[in-house]
Amino acid sequence: MKLELQKGSRSKVLAGLMLAMMAIFVARLFYLQVLQHGYYVDVAKSEQVKRLKIPAKRGLIYALDGETPVPMVMNQIVYTVFADPQMVNDSNKIIDVIRQVAGGNARADLQALLDKKDSRYQILATKITRIQADKIKAENLKGIGFQENSQRVYPEGQLASQTLGFVNNEGLGQYGVEEKLNDRLTGTDGILQSVTDVSNVPLTIGNNNINRPAINGEDIVLSIDRNVQSRVETALVDALARTGANEASAIVMDPQTGKIMAMANLPTYNQAEFNKVSDAAVFNNNVASKPYEPASIVKTFTFSAGIEKGVITPTSTYNNTDHIQVDDAIVSNATLGRTGILTMQQVLNWSLNTGSVTVAQKLGDGQNITREARNTIYDFFYNRFKLGQKTGVEVAGEASGTIISPEEVEGNAVRYSNMTFGQGLDLTMVQVAAAFSSMINGGNYYKPTVIGGIIGKDNVYLPSTYKIDSNSISKSTSDQMREMIHNVRISASSTLDKPGYYIGGKTGTAEVAQNGAYLTNKTIASYVGFGGSEDLSSYVIMVKIYSDSEDRAMRGSQEAGPIFTDISNWMLDYLKIQPKG
Repeated sequence: MKLELQKGSRSKVLAGLMLAMMAIFVARLFYLQVLQHGYYVDVAKSEQVKRLKIPAKRGLIYALDGETPVPMVMNQIVYTVFADPQMVNDSNKIIDVIRQVAGGNARADLQALLDKKDSRYQILATKITRIQADKIKAENLKGIGFQENSQRVYPEGQLASQTLGFVNNEGLGQYGVEEKLNDRLTGTDGILQSVTDVSNVPLTIGNNNINRPAINGEDIVLSIDRNVQSRVETALVDALARTGANEASAIVMDPQTGKIMAMANLPTYNQAEFNKVSDAAVFNNNVASKPYEPASIVKTFTFSAGIEKGVITPTSTYNNTDHIQVDDAIVSNATLGRTGILTMQQVLNWSLNTGSVTVAQKLGDGQNITREARNTIYDFFYNRFKLGQKTGVEVAGEASGTIISPEEVEGNAVRYSNMTFGQGLDLTMVQVAAAFSSMINGGNYYKPTVIGGIIGKDNVYLPSTYKIDSNSISKSTSDQMREMIHNVRISASSTLDKPGYYIGGKTGTAEVAQNGAYLTNKTIASYVGFGGSEDLSSYVIMVKIYSDSEDRAMRGSQEAGPIFTDISNWMLDYLKIQPKG
């Protein structure tokens, strides 16, 4: 028997179904609008809000031409050419155009790259110019795109390359100033964020709009004078050709400020082609990064300590027998035969090791290099002249060197006897040049620097100011040392200084240590000196030259000294220093 619905039951079923559906809709809306609110807001933002990075421009690097900044490192826009192999329809034409326009900047295996149909991105050429990019664009090659990049260019070529350093392919500074001051040069990227409509047209209002401009890196002016730098590099090239040496380095410093006017090393490299360098050692600025034993140059610091402490004067005498006993060791002079009663001026003129050891003994009890003497020498070398510690010069890779403290077991009398004439300690050229500058400028130690200032607003040069860091010795001691070193220079009959100027300098010939012993047939030759008028030293120059040949020992007077003379005579003319009389 057929069942019949009661009257009104159909309406109740429909009503129930409607209520159920409404409950489902409400639940769904609650889920979407409340529980999933954050998710869909983020989705909307991702579609409506466009966020772009505004790259900061890397700061430029300038050198000086006298007092005028000139660009040494600039930025150039270059392009990377890439292909989407899935969109390419004429690979032969693409290959012909890329090779013809990009030349050596094109990848060698273009056909293989275009055949990678499972890829959507393959680089075909890098570092092409805007003109080259426009020529390729004009061909309307399907599947070809361009990326804009920035690269460093060098208007002065490879001049001062080891001081400047370079920027690698990831945009990071490497070596030199580029690495040391990378944060200052990099700047801060900006952000452009805007709400757009369906056509990606930015809306004029909206809480999500952000426009934070990029802050470009600082434009830094070095204290390096490009004219001095060029002359120094030329002098080193000539010296290697003349002597057959393998390595040479030089630094020119203003002793009245600590400003470095030139830093040069050979061999060198072209920073625009850093990726072609096979020996990474040439990236280093050896003036700051390669400690060595400066040998007899250090005698000037020993004599400064003796004069400052009142145990010697330039006219003090001692009896030279060419040999002197220090505990269980015998110290001998490199040059024998100048025996008898000698003055300290003669000791410095002839660079006698026994004389510098005698000064150390006088700093003790007169007969021995006591702990008190060693404390005094360490105080002068390390604390006052700041030898054996980093100077803070603004190039990457600076080394500290080593001076053994008397607190250590190795800091005994024998070690300190050797230190008085420049053995048994490792120093960098920038340390020695800065210390020597303080010794002849009145006793004022200036922190060595390669920073001359910055380029401020409206492209205005803002020079740095330079303050005395500390005092190394008194003015009286400095005056006496300056005169002694001047007399050392006069006593060297082989010098060819321009007449009428006040020049001084000291040689150093260091035997190379190997396996705990010194090799007499391998030496490093050094020379440090000053020049200018009788009243004011205008520059300090230090040079170092080395040959790894076993039959070509370098001598401070014969190989390093002439390089100093070459640069010094040029500096007198360049700085327009007037001769006496």
